[in-house]
Order: sequence, then C-alpha cells, then structure tokens
Amino acid sequence: MSDEPRVIDARGHRCPVPSLRLRRALQDHADTDLFMLLATDPMARIDVPFLMTDLGGTVLDVAEADDHIAITVSRRAAPRG
Repeated sequence: MSDEPRVIDARGHRCPVPSLRLRRALQDHADTDLFMLLATDPMARIDVPFLMTDLGGTVLDVAEADDHIAITVSRRAAPRG
C-alpha cells in the first residue's frame, strides 16, 4: 500500500455527493488505505466522520485551504489506547 493518499476531488458538488464519491473510492480501491477528499461543501466536515464511523475507518486530518476542505481518512479504525 502506498503512503500517499488517493485523492477524490468532489469540489463544486453538494451533499451527499462528496461522501458518496468517497464511499465509492473506498469500495473500488481495496488496495488503498489512505484517501483525501477535496470538497467545497462545508457539510463534508460533518458527513465524512459519520461515514467513516459507519465503515469502521478513521478521519486522520481536516485541513482548510483557500477554497476547499481536504479531509484525509484511513479505511482502518483508530488504534485504541
């Protein structure tokens, strides 16, 4: 598996499209662990954590850019500690 996240560009799309694109990428790329969703819809900050909890994954980072949000996720659950 690569250390670089697979980028899913959902900029310009409104809820639920960003989460649906991320879900599809997770299904289509079983060999990839890290994904970065680019979104302009602020609801992605809410929807993606719910999606990852539902799928057993983890949100690793939410970064703000000038015109979008970059949400990095892992398909793996966060380690307990």
